Order: sequence, then C-alpha cells, then structure tokens
Amino acid sequence: MLVLTRKTGEAIKIGDDIEISVISISGDQVKIGINAPKHIDIHRKEIYLSIQEENNKAADVSLSLLSQLRNRLP
Repeated sequence: MLVLTRKTGEAIKIGDDIEISVISISGDQVKIGINAPKHIDIHRKEIYLSIQEENNKAADVSLSLLSQLRNRLP
C-alpha cells in the first residue's frame, strides 16, 4: 500500500485519467473529490462489497437453476 500525505487543496494523480483531491479535513473525516472518466465505477468500499455479494448470490442462483434445468432434460 502506498501512503501519501496531502493537505486541503492538494491532489493525487492515478495514471493520466484519475485525480483525487482533498477537499476538506474536519476532525477525523476527510472529504475527497474524485475526477475520473465516466466508464470507471467509483463506490465507497462498503457499497462495492455489497454489490459484489449480490452479484455472487445472483450467480449462485443462476448456476442452481441451470443445474435444475439440466436434471429435468431427458
């Protein structure tokens, strides 16, 4: 993990297309802004993990249904 120190108004570049800016710092909260191309999804980690979990559940259901259908075919 790369750890960088930035002050309010400073930014970090990731490649040519992504910029993360420190907007404000208040107590233990840091407000950041992310500039990235529209085709790049940006989520809070807990939301990302929730999406992954739901996708995995949907894939399991699909595999289960395929298995059931296969068992019914002659």
